[in-house]
Amino acid sequence: MENIIQNLGQFWEYTGFANANYQYILMIAIGLGFLYLGIKKEWEPMLLVPIGFGIIIGNIPLFPGLQVGVYEEGSVLNILYQGVRQGFYPPLIFMGIGAMTDFSALISNPKLLLIGAAAQFGIFGAYALALLIGFTPAEAGAIGIIGGADGPTAIFLSSRLAPDLMGAIAVSAYSYMALVPVIQPPIMRLLTTKKERVIRMKPPRTVSPTEKKIFPIIGFLCTAFIVPSGIPLLGMLFFGNLIKESGVTRRLANTASGPLIDIVTILIGITVGCSTQADKFLQLKSVEIFGLGALSFMIATCGGVLFVKFFNLFLKEGNKINPLIGNAGVSAVPDSARVSNIEGLKYDPKNYLLMHAMGPNVAGVIGSAVAAGILLGFLS
Repeated sequence: MENIIQNLGQFWEYTGFANANYQYILMIAIGLGFLYLGIKKEWEPMLLVPIGFGIIIGNIPLFPGLQVGVYEEGSVLNILYQGVRQGFYPPLIFMGIGAMTDFSALISNPKLLLIGAAAQFGIFGAYALALLIGFTPAEAGAIGIIGGADGPTAIFLSSRLAPDLMGAIAVSAYSYMALVPVIQPPIMRLLTTKKERVIRMKPPRTVSPTEKKIFPIIGFLCTAFIVPSGIPLLGMLFFGNLIKESGVTRRLANTASGPLIDIVTILIGITVGCSTQADKFLQLKSVEIFGLGALSFMIATCGGVLFVKFFNLFLKEGNKINPLIGNAGVSAVPDSARVSNIEGLKYDPKNYLLMHAMGPNVAGVIGSAVAAGILLGFLS
């Protein structure tokens, strides 16, 4: 009888009930909140559902030494987490994005590339703010990239510059990607006039198949020579686009844009969520990162919209750009472009901005990878 009681006591010590505290309960509640937003509100469910469930998995209270936690060497979760830790999931995601992306809007109107570049001001603005409140230059660079609204880029850069902050940075970046339809519209309305919101842009010209084939090659050469440190992301992005546009590698393009990116998205979401283990995540730095991430994202949105307003001063009537597409300079494809279109239709039901907004939107993907390469170049 004594042995049975002793065994039951030992069993109890191994349960989550015995090892629980309020921090784990709080993180599980946050995970449930992510699931609610992803399932009920349908805010980026492909991201928030895996991350939300990963947060729950990562915060089941464990008895030390069970070799199942994401931070315990040799555990299954730890092995899967190496894709995040070592930064090889993000390039695979970028290849899939390239294979799904049509750069026609950008090729037909190259000046839209400048909007994507202007939106990256949020990254460097947050970098400066992070330095002011005491983060190291490397940590500040990793935090700043949240402003690009690009989760894979944030993971890639933080894995190199600030691996200890990766969980907070990744969750912050993906959260703000999901909140694009909430955060951006008020900023767009605040910075534009009614007259500007109804500007009609010329239809984009038809882009030839040859131009589409050449673009990823020229695009990669130009960007890679400027920021060689961005090659893992830029190379895979443009390669993915090349196998799509070449017309002779359809199976590869379908795999990259379908099964491969889906598998990697599941793995990256689950493992990023698991990395938010309460004892690692619930720190003052995490709160500061979320605050700086929000500022970074807002500055990026403002930068894109204000740049269009400034650029219009030098354009003739009939060639002006609707500043409502300025928000699309961030890398949240295609959500921020959809926001541009929805806001435009509110003020002119026949003014469809989606195709125009896709130009700066895909430019933002390139811009965030270039910005990551710049930060990696002088901070690593």
